[in-house]
Amino acid sequence: MAKVEIKAPIVDEISEKIKNAHAAVLVDHRGLTVEQDTQLRRQLREAGVSYKVYKNTMMKRAFEGTDFAELDKLLDGPSALALAEDDVTAPARVLVKYAKTVDKLEIKGAVIEGTYYDVKGVEELAKVPAREELLGRLFGSWKSPLSNFARVLNQIAEKTPEGGTAADATAPAEEKAEAPAEAAPAEEKAEAAPAEEKAEAPAEAAPAEEKAEAATEETKKEEE
Repeated sequence: MAKVEIKAPIVDEISEKIKNAHAAVLVDHRGLTVEQDTQLRRQLREAGVSYKVYKNTMMKRAFEGTDFAELDKLLDGPSALALAEDDVTAPARVLVKYAKTVDKLEIKGAVIEGTYYDVKGVEELAKVPAREELLGRLFGSWKSPLSNFARVLNQIAEKTPEGGTAADATAPAEEKAEAPAEAAPAEEKAEAAPAEEKAEAPAEAAPAEEKAEAATEETKKEEE
């Protein structure tokens, strides 16, 4: 009777923790030194992951009727339970990374958001970036187009005369473009002038020829 009373609070503790947890990873921690175990606990705590060693029978009773009951088949030998509420891939990331440097730590399996993952699945989950990193990448992808847009606006503002608008800034260029068209009539007049002078020259010469002919006729009459 005394043993049941002692075990009940432990089962309740595990049940309370898994109630709000979205990720649970089981590991075999045998062979870790006190220093290694302390370092692992610190890294998990910094990542927002709770970590504690429980007896398999206690965890099995607490898992009953929940998605974490999938872990029952892994409850063989010493087991430690890592739980996370927010960043569901945090336990996998920290544990897999640590297991690469401390081979005594053995990943058993996990249940994340109701889905069971074996060792290989946990290793794949460990490759998923942290939530903060994903948000940073997302913000960076938004920031780039906004920065380009702001740079274009600044360039327009620099070219715009004080007190004017963007349309005013283009006016001098348009006036220059129109200038050759306005100069065209003057050039046409200049080209037309020599032609008119040439055309008028024969008309001016005509009276002189007529006078010469009249003088010749008068001379002939006088001789007659």
